[in-house]
This record gives sequence, C-alpha cells and structure tokens, in this order.
Amino acid sequence: MDKEKLIKKLKKQGYLKSKKVVDAMIEVPREIFIPDEQKKYAYYDMPLEIGYGQTISAPHMVAIMLEALQLKENSKVLEIGTGTGYHAAMVAKISSKGHVYTIERIKELAEKAKKNFKKLGIKNVTVVTGDGSLGLPQYAPYTHIYATCSAPDVPPALIKQLSLNGRLLIPVGRVYGELILIEKNYRIKKKSLGGCAFVPMIGRGGYK
Repeated sequence: MDKEKLIKKLKKQGYLKSKKVVDAMIEVPREIFIPDEQKKYAYYDMPLEIGYGQTISAPHMVAIMLEALQLKENSKVLEIGTGTGYHAAMVAKISSKGHVYTIERIKELAEKAKKNFKKLGIKNVTVVTGDGSLGLPQYAPYTHIYATCSAPDVPPALIKQLSLNGRLLIPVGRVYGELILIEKNYRIKKKSLGGCAFVPMIGRGGYK
C-alpha cells in the first residue's frame, strides 16, 4: 500500500478528519522512521518494530491521537516516548510556530530521532533522554501532553505539568488498555476514547 491509498482509507474509516492532520501525514515520510527491513510495510496500517523492544504506532492510532489533541499552530507540546520520532515530527508540522519537547528513555532511539528530525529539516523539536513517567518539569507548563506508551494510571507529574485548558492524552492499562483524554480546567475531566495497545511505560514514577 502507498501513502495516498493509506490516507484515503483512514479518511473513509473516519480516523482522519482535519486538514492539518491530513497535511502532516502527507508531509512526513513514515519510511524514514522505520528500519530498512520494515520499510516495505511503511504505509500498511499496522505498528512496526523499531528495535529495543519498541514499536512505531499504526497510522490510524497516530491519526486518532492527533485529532483528539486538537493542536494549534503555536502549541507547546510534551511527548512521552519519542521512539524514532515519527509522531513528534507530525506534531511539529502541525504546531509549526510552537515547540515539541520529547523524552525517550532509550538513548539509541533518542539519537536516531535527532538524526531523523535533522534529515527532514524539523527544528522545533527538543529531544531529551530520560524518564518520561516524571514528565519534563524544566520546560513546563505544556498546552498539550501525550504518551506513546501505556501506564497503569495517569502519572500525577503529567497532570501537574499541564497548563490550564490543556489536553493530555495517555494510554492507561498494561499493553492493552484505554486511550484516556484529560482536559484540565478548574477541574479535571477524563474521557475514554476506546481500546488501544501500546508498549508499557517504564520509569521511577511507579511504572515497571
């Protein structure tokens, strides 16, 4: 399957809705973020191995998350789990006048992501190697936070680092769980966006 067919399929299935998310998917080449032996599957709607026991999310899941985040052009975003950088690259395209801070615990993947951003000329992303379960307090608050790994519960540090009127999106469960959207106003609103499967979040915030 090629990119054009994939995008057409995701639109038909209702995953891709907004022009800015469609444009980001058109602009960002998924194959760059995938190991050579997997490149032929770049535009299949499936997660793929990227090494170190990690995966790149299926395009439909990336679309679900990007649509739910409702990113703006100037959003200040925190991503937990960089991988090789595909998801962050799309966020950086949508929030072209904002900035993406992304944290990855596996140094080798963080380095790959940096190279991929450089290759694509994406300059509004800062990659940090560290424990994502604790967030990234030095750059907080963030208008948007999302995780590409599942936690047994929402890490309190992430809610704390979210700005007022911010949106937080995180898979909650262990491998299989629910995608939870949190809106932070003067109270916290939680909503399930349905089932999902992600690699587990690992870190000092009580996640193993």
